[in-house]
Amino acid sequence: MRRAVFPGSFDPITLGHFDIIQRGITLFDELIIAIGINADKKYMFTLEERMGFIEKAFEGEPKITVKTYKGLTIDFCRQTNSNFILRGLRNPGDFEFEKAIAHTNRKLSEIETVFLLTSSGKSYISSSIVRDVIRNGGDYTELVPDSVKV
Repeated sequence: MRRAVFPGSFDPITLGHFDIIQRGITLFDELIIAIGINADKKYMFTLEERMGFIEKAFEGEPKITVKTYKGLTIDFCRQTNSNFILRGLRNPGDFEFEKAIAHTNRKLSEIETVFLLTSSGKSYISSSIVRDVIRNGGDYTELVPDSVKV
């Protein structure tokens, strides 16, 4: 079975994430959307809200599960018997950052990282931009799945 983990904070899930997940489920038998928990990070949305946004966005999709984890992503992959990490790339900066993480993960484990380029028209969207739009009362609805309601 080809099982992949798509890790992130998803604060909140964006149409960029949604795009990578939809395309990722065509490549894998199962895709675990893994919400990382970092006690040092200040989130706009609670863990329960973030899980709810994702679960609602993909309800009825049997190949997707949503879980939370702490610690190293490769340790979570081992715990869930996942052989792949799925990551989305929006721009060259993402590639350089993600490449270093992928090389480190590969050095520490046998887990492969699979990169998908975000579809054109969505590469500018990031959770931090969405949070800024929300904080400032802007219309964020064109940037996130319908499941994200503030």
